[in-house]
Amino acid sequence: MMLALGLFVFMRQTLPYQSMQHDISWRWPSNSRVGERPAFQFLGVEEEKITLSGTLYPELTGGRFSLLTLKLMADEGKAWSLIEGTGTIYGMFVVNSVRQTNAEFFNDGTARKIDFTLELTRVDESLANMFGDIGKQAESLVGKARDVAGDVVSKVSGAAGGLF
Repeated sequence: MMLALGLFVFMRQTLPYQSMQHDISWRWPSNSRVGERPAFQFLGVEEEKITLSGTLYPELTGGRFSLLTLKLMADEGKAWSLIEGTGTIYGMFVVNSVRQTNAEFFNDGTARKIDFTLELTRVDESLANMFGDIGKQAESLVGKARDVAGDVVSKVSGAAGGLF
């Protein structure tokens, strides 16, 4: 697996991209000042975009059905989680555009070569907001594990006490 957008998995059999461009920018507007350099103020993160592009050879790799799947996902108007094969979580992304250029055709008009570009935009606030406070989740799990362990110990000691 190279990448997963929701349940769609990018791999050689579906949509193997050859390049991935990841753009993030931050907002720093300036205010002019008399006799001084402009003052800058940090306003936060701007849009985060990922562009995937590549060439498909339907006889060897994915083809028009893989692109159709992405177009149908875009038609849903939903955000999808984007996770890299290495485990990197990028966040929740929407499909902005799918560009497709067909070339080198068979006699029936089927393309032997399909160039594609897929543009995605991140729409979640942050990974912390998306997953919540990991520390609080861990504390909750540890607390539940302690409760379960205590119940098990009391049942075992009760059963063992009945034997002796």
